[in-house]
Amino acid sequence: MPLWILKMKKITKSNKNIFFKGILSLLLLFSFIFNPLRVFAEVAETEINGELINSSSEFLRDLDFETWQLVAYKSPLYDNKLILRIIGYPGNLRIDHPTDLRVESGRKQWLLDDKTLLNEELANDGRQAAAEFDLYELIINLDKNRPLRLSLSGVFSELPVPPFVVKEWRSLNSI
Repeated sequence: MPLWILKMKKITKSNKNIFFKGILSLLLLFSFIFNPLRVFAEVAETEINGELINSSSEFLRDLDFETWQLVAYKSPLYDNKLILRIIGYPGNLRIDHPTDLRVESGRKQWLLDDKTLLNEELANDGRQAAAEFDLYELIINLDKNRPLRLSLSGVFSELPVPPFVVKEWRSLNSI
């Protein structure tokens, strides 16, 4: 068999491989488009104020790349209303109280009351790197899991909260 026919067979074989790899890539792409990865809310038991309580805990970064922990939970101290605890890291930040938390979503705005000094554990903590806010009024006014922007005067100007975190908070309110 002439050499040029053997080379043709090799080219044809490699073209088939490329064709099948392309088809496989398209199938994978379509499977991700029509069946996207899902993010599930993760509510877990956490020890807060000496009790095991269902809570949502997420680490988020503000626009200055500072990391904050946001913990939402139903507090027995406040008639089982939903509370948002914001904890600053690395811990050298001091938050003056009372300071209301401003929340924005599109054109809507809310001011959440600072409840930190009503929590004896936080009020006596010398680090003053945490604050608690009444999240209940915000959550009952939200009808969708929409992104939020938080701002705390003198602490951070904008902390984006993604929709999956809002979904966690809303699910806690119904527990």
